[in-house]
Amino acid sequence: MQFSSVLLENAVNEFAKLPGIGKKTALRLVLHLLKQDNGSVLHFSDSIAKMRSEIKFCNRCFNVADGDICSICANSLRKQDIICVVESIRDVIAIESTQQFSGTYHVLGGIISPLDGIGPDQLHIEALVNRVEKEQTAELIFALNPNIQGDTTIYYIQKKLQPYAVNITTIARGIAFGGELEYADEMTLARSLQNRLPVEKYVSHR
Repeated sequence: MQFSSVLLENAVNEFAKLPGIGKKTALRLVLHLLKQDNGSVLHFSDSIAKMRSEIKFCNRCFNVADGDICSICANSLRKQDIICVVESIRDVIAIESTQQFSGTYHVLGGIISPLDGIGPDQLHIEALVNRVEKEQTAELIFALNPNIQGDTTIYYIQKKLQPYAVNITTIARGIAFGGELEYADEMTLARSLQNRLPVEKYVSHR
């Protein structure tokens, strides 16, 4: 792909670094921005820069937040004694889109994967155990991707939580094994939440 402008080429190359964006799509996005007035483009770039420099992570659940506590944890209408454990922020967004869950979340920041060099100490597992202990959690729902790494993480955390009187469940497997939560349709994900299973029953069938 030949460019008559180095500035244009640099902009296309930066957009092409984004997930799922190829050179042709990147070029289309850059040409779209060229058609916009300076004010709109500056607002766009300022929003991205401000997001990156000022965004925080919730001290309680590790979701994205504008302050020390995210809007979900701060919402008094949410069931604070129910925690849905997810791998990433994308999964929080996917579950929230179903409008079927009224509890809180805990973002692990990944899943246990020795082949990728990710162990329990690199995830927010101890923080989760501390939450269950201090907050007297009634139910903990695992909503991890249905794959070997996700199941290993569930098993590990379940063992860590054995001393505590908390009901541990996992979402029903309406989602195919090896699939990812963020790509599940809202209806399937909602039903998986509603028809969740005791984690012991799920683990025993794996």
